[in-house]
Amino acid sequence: MTASTPLKFSVLRLALAVVIAGASDIVGAFTSLAPPIGWAVDVVTAALLFVVLGWQWLLLPGLVLEAIPGVGVVPFWLLVVAAIAVLGTPRPTIGQR
Repeated sequence: MTASTPLKFSVLRLALAVVIAGASDIVGAFTSLAPPIGWAVDVVTAALLFVVLGWQWLLLPGLVLEAIPGVGVVPFWLLVVAAIAVLGTPRPTIGQR
């Protein structure tokens, strides 16, 4: 991304998404011993990120990865938000070459 390319999201939306993702990753690290609580936190996080960032396909793999027991200690939500901020959302090209 060049300096003249405008961000797809406002700085406020990205900052809010980073705060939500960071808080979820911190809470998720402590709920790794109680998977149902961790799953609930992850579903709420995904819903909040969908509200803040809109429909982003990259949030779905993040939700799946967070649901795997023991993998939730990696800050996947922060990585997903960073990927969305840098790359945007890749659109699937079905039937195009």
